[in-house]
Amino acid sequence: MDREQLAAFLKSRRAGVSPADAGLDGGSRRRTPGLRREEVARLAGISVDYYARLEQARGPRPSRQVLGALSRALRLHDDEHTYLFQLAGEQPSLPAGPSPHVSPGIRHLLDRLDDTPAYVIDAKYELLAWNPMAVALMGDPAVVMPESRNMIWNLFTGPGPIDAAASTFADECVADLRAASVRYPADEGIRSLIARLRAASPDFTRRWDEHQVCVRRSTSKRFDHPVHGELVFTCEVLDIADAGQKVIFYTAEAGSHTAWVLCSLRHQPAYAV
Repeated sequence: MDREQLAAFLKSRRAGVSPADAGLDGGSRRRTPGLRREEVARLAGISVDYYARLEQARGPRPSRQVLGALSRALRLHDDEHTYLFQLAGEQPSLPAGPSPHVSPGIRHLLDRLDDTPAYVIDAKYELLAWNPMAVALMGDPAVVMPESRNMIWNLFTGPGPIDAAASTFADECVADLRAASVRYPADEGIRSLIARLRAASPDFTRRWDEHQVCVRRSTSKRFDHPVHGELVFTCEVLDIADAGQKVIFYTAEAGSHTAWVLCSLRHQPAYAV
């Protein structure tokens, strides 16, 4: 625990929160900007003396519950929350599960990619967002039920077996899902998906029981298009770690058949899923 740094950080963050931001009546006679010590203590549910000693670098090591309460009282963003815990010699609490919400910035990025299929998945491979080029390549996910938009479920419970070309991709997906299950041990969606896959797919169960672990990064993927035949992509992965999401970009080698198909798909209607 770094008491001096913790004290300085608390004082600086307290000065940066206005009473209005914290839902308090600031009044008109305040000598300093930000919150008073007693206001922070009240918002965090701790004594004024205890909080004062923290700011004076002479307090005891705060518990995780106190740190969480201080983080909320001081309206810390995620990075500041992590920093507060680390100053007190604690590891920050892990998020309960991946976020189902795609940020406006990521959606704007998808819309701007008019020559690259791209989509967003969460840690359990639930399809959350996609752009028009992804629709042109793979069909429109909006026309299927939301419960049918899980990519790893569709991979292992589809009408046919996983062929040799997709075997490495399947291994990577299972290893990535295992990593997610450890990162979000309490997430009911991940636990339910794993249980359903084990019950439905012996192929998934075999791979799962191998205990391979990895975080999915860039990889190659072959895609059998119903009109243009076999396409070969490099799948680039942008990890949005704090949300438990990934953006997948499908890129093609310049001058290749796949690149030509992508160019033509920009001007053609999507095929049906």
